Amino acid sequence: MHDRKRRKSPVRGVIIKNEAQIAGIRKACKATKEILDGIGEHIKPGITTEAINTIVHDHTLRLDAIPAPLNYRGFPKSVCTSINEVVCHGIPSPNAILAEGDIINVDVTCIVEGYYGDASRMFTVGKVSDEAQKLVTVAAECLQIGIEQVQPGKDFGEIGFHIEKHAQENGYSVVRDFGGHGIGLGFHEEPHVFHFGSRRRGIRMKPGMVFTIEPMINVGVYNVKILSDGWTVLTTDKKLSAQWEHTVAVTNGGCEVLTG
Repeated sequence: MHDRKRRKSPVRGVIIKNEAQIAGIRKACKATKEILDGIGEHIKPGITTEAINTIVHDHTLRLDAIPAPLNYRGFPKSVCTSINEVVCHGIPSPNAILAEGDIINVDVTCIVEGYYGDASRMFTVGKVSDEAQKLVTVAAECLQIGIEQVQPGKDFGEIGFHIEKHAQENGYSVVRDFGGHGIGLGFHEEPHVFHFGSRRRGIRMKPGMVFTIEPMINVGVYNVKILSDGWTVLTTDKKLSAQWEHTVAVTNGGCEVLTG
């Protein structure tokens, strides 16, 4: 789940985690990964996003974890399920039924012993169009390219600069109104992680920083709108959007993908 605040300048106040804290965050990330590993077999034509929510919720509890999205700022479910033109924060519903050719993002965040781990993945429903498959693939590449920028001393702007460059080279745009965020001791911490724009944001990565990278890549324009439910984010042109997400930690030697 993204940071809903779009910031125009870097914010200082970043929490540097110690080894014990990172160990705790790693446990939460392991639970999140396990849930995402297990949900894929259920993504088939005919399943409702409400059923996906139930599966995620029950699996979370079996791991002695807490689903972080549930009741977070009023969000009513335990997972975000975003189909086709839904960019992010889709609310599971018994009326949302997956159909052949759909693409869906499943966004899971677990709390384990007070620590948070956040990740999301794209899933294809049956046989999808070449356009949809390319988008899903390029979005995954954008995430990987963003992760490759993570190392001590680098400006956070390098993440967004290289993500946007790859997206644009493939004819896509990058959503600007939402970004990644610090995480670990809370759901959303500093800094805001831009997925586009300048490679000079004015804040450098340091060992012990933990944050998400979660670019949202659109077939059409980057503009989005939020529905009256206050959560569901759509592309304004109703073209497809795709997103992958990992929680990462800056290490002395580079980067550890905690949800990998």
